[in-house]
Amino acid sequence: MAVFIPLLVVLALGGAAFYGAQAGYQQVFGVLIPYVAVAIFVLGFIVKVLGWAKSPVPFCIPTTGGQQKSLDWIKATNPIDNPPNAGWTVVRMIFEVALFRSLFRNSQVAIHDGPRVTYSSSKWLWGFALLFHYAFLTIFIRHFRLFLEPVPLVIQGLEFFDGLFQVGVPRMYQTDILIVVAVSFLLLRRIFDDRVRYISLASDYFPLFLILGIVLSGIWMRYFGKTDIAAVKVMTMGLVSFKPILVEGISGFFYMHLFLVCTFLIYFPFSKLMHLGGVFLSPTRNLPNDSRVRHYENPWNPPKKYHTYEMYEDDFRAPMIEAGLPVDKMPEDAETSEEKE
Repeated sequence: MAVFIPLLVVLALGGAAFYGAQAGYQQVFGVLIPYVAVAIFVLGFIVKVLGWAKSPVPFCIPTTGGQQKSLDWIKATNPIDNPPNAGWTVVRMIFEVALFRSLFRNSQVAIHDGPRVTYSSSKWLWGFALLFHYAFLTIFIRHFRLFLEPVPLVIQGLEFFDGLFQVGVPRMYQTDILIVVAVSFLLLRRIFDDRVRYISLASDYFPLFLILGIVLSGIWMRYFGKTDIAAVKVMTMGLVSFKPILVEGISGFFYMHLFLVCTFLIYFPFSKLMHLGGVFLSPTRNLPNDSRVRHYENPWNPPKKYHTYEMYEDDFRAPMIEAGLPVDKMPEDAETSEEKE
């Protein structure tokens, strides 16, 4: 059930946009909803990040691996996984954001006859996650050619290399194929892996179906539906210049694709997809592991009145001596120190 409901929702959203545009609501799906979606995305993203930024981090809680740097005669290992200062923390963040280093170290646990528990390296998830994110990023940047005139050379170069192995007309982009493969793997993993399916919710399936719907509708428009790209660019240039223009002859599949993108933007700030911004503010990643060098004090702790051992001994010195317990000060020593004070 957790699988089918998100699928039906995505199909319903796509169908509503397609038939809505056919029924004459191009103004709604082509102008109003895109502006609302971008506004919600930007404001939601900012509010979410500011909320995280205001959260106090009183403790040193980075996830680490290896020996922490402490005394000079104790050998510290792997400063990337166990950064001792801000410089190494920056290096760790670069590896985390660009290469998903922590996911690369993922291991798989299996139970065999015996019972016997085994641990093995599992790089499939890391590989397909990396493939998906970089394909998504390439497609995202490549689409800026529809919003900029003239198109920057960087985007032209990216588009050229993405379609370097030209297959058919129009030119087939490699990332179009790679992102379908990557999203399909991530989706099928949640469906057929018993342990992953057990902990998966509808909110885990919905973004995968939504992204797959966006990608497939875009592929259909480019390679099969033969959408007029020049007309689409006129429309998108009108949107970014705040002079919206509705161009005749654009198929309903374009409005379906656009509406699914808008749904993605609206859903983004309120979902797990916000790890895009959250990774930079996660104290498990952005703090050096210097708890043996720097004192962390919790500002939430209220002031306390401490009862020290010396005060305890002053209260119970006579019973302690009577019971044969050792004391730091004998009664005469305690009286002498009190007179001095």
